[in-house]
Amino acid sequence: MSSPAASLPWPREGQSSILVEGLGEHGELGPKGTRKPVPIASVTKVMTAYVVLRDHPLEEGEAGPGIPVDQEAAGEPLSGVESAVPVIEGQRLGERQVLELMLIPSGNNIARMLARWDAGSEQAFVRKMNRAAHTLGMDHTTYTGASGFEPTTTSTSADQLKLAEQVMRDGVFRSVVARTHVEKPDRSGSLPNTDTLLGTDGVIGIKTGSSTPAGGALMWAATAPDGSGRQRLVLGVVLYQRPGTSPQEGLEAVLENSRALIQGVRRWLSATEPETR
Repeated sequence: MSSPAASLPWPREGQSSILVEGLGEHGELGPKGTRKPVPIASVTKVMTAYVVLRDHPLEEGEAGPGIPVDQEAAGEPLSGVESAVPVIEGQRLGERQVLELMLIPSGNNIARMLARWDAGSEQAFVRKMNRAAHTLGMDHTTYTGASGFEPTTTSTSADQLKLAEQVMRDGVFRSVVARTHVEKPDRSGSLPNTDTLLGTDGVIGIKTGSSTPAGGALMWAATAPDGSGRQRLVLGVVLYQRPGTSPQEGLEAVLENSRALIQGVRRWLSATEPETR
């Protein structure tokens, strides 16, 4: 089986990793680019969701326990400095809904609220995040917050790919990140998914991130047929796209470059009949 790694349209900057599940070593593509830890912005929320679902697992279709909106979450300013979802102190939102509000419109205030609910404080939750990263073999990852707003939360594309592989085994997580929008808590409308690749080229999730220090970051999942027609799950992470620019410019760059990678992997897979593994 030929490897597409050399011919894929890898981004010219940052770092990228791809895994085609079920192909053994042939499915491990990358990492490409720099391999030092870099800020990952809101991709951090994938680990937040992983720890919450590990501690409070849900069945598909289950709303989960009610989580009270605390003063801190309700008081977050909607200034645009960081992403926040408007909520009202005293509201009770189901665990699944809270996960949706964190992962789809990327509410930083929601991520921190989840951390406090799970562990009593964000600091205690961050310790759980780092222990989970260590258990998963993410040896070049450091979490310093639940939302990713802090540029001191750093990782590599290879480490984040390990997390993607693990968290996508959870059916509830998969169904949440596949949603194109989520209803606002006050039912006044909906909030769109920040991942505009969703629904194109087989993309079924996972999470965007963008900030000036991190540039654009994306953990993605897509399905693609191989040459025999079998659907394969493809996971990828692209980090550090246009760092030092605006969050919007970084986000646009990572989405564009990830789209090219996904299309490249799909072309390779469609022309290949992999061995069954």
